[in-house]
Amino acid sequence: MTVDAVVFDLDGVIVDSEPVWEEVRRAYVAARGGTWQPDTQRRLMGMSTGEWAEYLSGELGVDRSAEQVAVDVVEEMARRYAVRVPLIDDADLVVRRLAARWPLGLASSSPTRLIAAALTAADLTAEFRVTLSTERTARGKPAPDVYLAVAERLGVDPARCAAVEDSSNGVRSAAAAGMRVIAVPHGLYPLDPDAADLAATVLSSVHDLTPEVVDRLG
Repeated sequence: MTVDAVVFDLDGVIVDSEPVWEEVRRAYVAARGGTWQPDTQRRLMGMSTGEWAEYLSGELGVDRSAEQVAVDVVEEMARRYAVRVPLIDDADLVVRRLAARWPLGLASSSPTRLIAAALTAADLTAEFRVTLSTERTARGKPAPDVYLAVAERLGVDPARCAAVEDSSNGVRSAAAAGMRVIAVPHGLYPLDPDAADLAATVLSSVHDLTPEVVDRLG
């Protein structure tokens, strides 16, 4: 089956933001009386804004409401992005190369505000026909909601979409939506074995993501 659209994740695929998210949230938890757990970063990857804010406020013991946690952390992330958005490898060139062949969507766990800030800074806003944050879906990744919604807005059957993901929960999300997944795991956050098994192909770098790789999925 041919691929009719490509849907990208943002964090860890286009923007090397996972280390920034971890640094910001770790510092916030420590400053607000919470306790960071050994598995916290792995659990956070893919959560929607509401989900991770509730997790920090509830399970990690931060002395702020989930709503306030979200406001505070997103504000700090926006401040960091205003200084520098850390693009991964040649991710901007890869996006433009694929946009010349397929309509592109973006399915991200980042808040809408940060998606806009990152794409503007990278001059990629015009390359994506659809962008959607999991804060606008009922469930975050690994649930398939955001990928299904992006495919619907693109007007493409999810089974005819390729998804580009870095995290285990992201791969699970796209696969659950019925998409063929190109996994590009971040060096600091390797895929869980079950997620690796769900990927149609695994690349060592987004730089290796060519139109030929997408064509081979068909």
